[in-house]
Amino acid sequence: MWRKSANGQSRARAEKLLAAAGVHTGDQRPWDIQVHHPAMFSRVLAQGSLGLGESYMDGWWDCERLDEFFFRILRARLDRMVGSWYDTCHVLSSKLVNLQSPSRAFRIGRHHYDIGNGLYQAMLDRRLIYSCGCWDHAATLDEAQEAKLELIGRKLGLEPGMRVLDIGCGWGGTARYLAERYRVDVVGVTVSQEQVDFATRLCRGLPVEICYQDYRDLDERFDRLLSVGMLEHVGPKNYDSFMAVVRRCLEDSGLGLLHSIGVQQTATGHDPWIARYIFPNSQLPSARQICQAVEGRFVVEDWQNLGANYDRTLMHWFDNFHRHWPSLKDRYDERFYRMWRYYLLSCAGAFRARVNQVWQIVLSPHGVPGGYRLLRDPGLSDESSADTPVPPSQPVSRQRLPAVP
Repeated sequence: MWRKSANGQSRARAEKLLAAAGVHTGDQRPWDIQVHHPAMFSRVLAQGSLGLGESYMDGWWDCERLDEFFFRILRARLDRMVGSWYDTCHVLSSKLVNLQSPSRAFRIGRHHYDIGNGLYQAMLDRRLIYSCGCWDHAATLDEAQEAKLELIGRKLGLEPGMRVLDIGCGWGGTARYLAERYRVDVVGVTVSQEQVDFATRLCRGLPVEICYQDYRDLDERFDRLLSVGMLEHVGPKNYDSFMAVVRRCLEDSGLGLLHSIGVQQTATGHDPWIARYIFPNSQLPSARQICQAVEGRFVVEDWQNLGANYDRTLMHWFDNFHRHWPSLKDRYDERFYRMWRYYLLSCAGAFRARVNQVWQIVLSPHGVPGGYRLLRDPGLSDESSADTPVPPSQPVSRQRLPAVP
């Protein structure tokens, strides 16, 4: 009887909160939720973000349009109204422990990036670029990612013969593009062995070297440096050492570009569900944290926000993932499908709500003489790679998403 009463009280409180965001339970609008377990709301109110994600993975609730559900609850800032002791513990651990220490550096590779190249070939564009695309002139995911790579190349002012360092090089698509398009030499580093093996094959015959290495061990000089989607894994206790490495590796006349997801307000911990299931030991930086680490080392030549583009990128990734699920489900179970669906669509909703940002920051050690000449809207390059791990994806409709199988 007590448990029934507690569940009823939790449901009443949760439904009141959801109503403030225009979300109902049991209704038929795509962003409304269907509750299958009576303890669902008690679990969420007790465990916060972790309880919401795990209860979805366990099939305790469903929603046709998770992206729209998260857009509404995050736009209404409901995440700030529900806290839990899980969240508090996560914050404390982030404060007390260096979760991104050298001894932990390779865990993210094993947990997330080494779970199967086939998954990423099915989900991403043909170059396997796992970061936000640029959609101003793009109709497909391939075009959006090529536009982003071209934007990076032009912001860095790449010229033939330059040595370029790519910290967090992924599956080598960026390194290959820059080597072919701009005729530069590239060294890429990653903490994923699967990425090293794939990128080495992808870049064979080009002036590209791929290394299985923690960024803290880098000690070479380069004309240009880029890091795309890597700063999210560095952690607040290591931003200073990361920027020290960037400065150590960049020639005095060089340029560096950081491309990172960022948050509006400095936080002391990452989302507990994301930290447990998707990106362990990761945390999104704030502008203040980045600027503190940059101070005294670099001139900030340019700072651009591309965050609105990530919504569309993630929706394309989910559409690709879902369409290829029949060929993936022999390796991954249905709970993995629900986890990955929740991950991609909740993130799309977060970027649609503009609570997360994507920054591209151009740095120079001493300032570009005469001023930095930037080109933020390069359009699309006519040159592209011949290798296509998966066919180009088609635009995804945001009107209706496929249901959970």
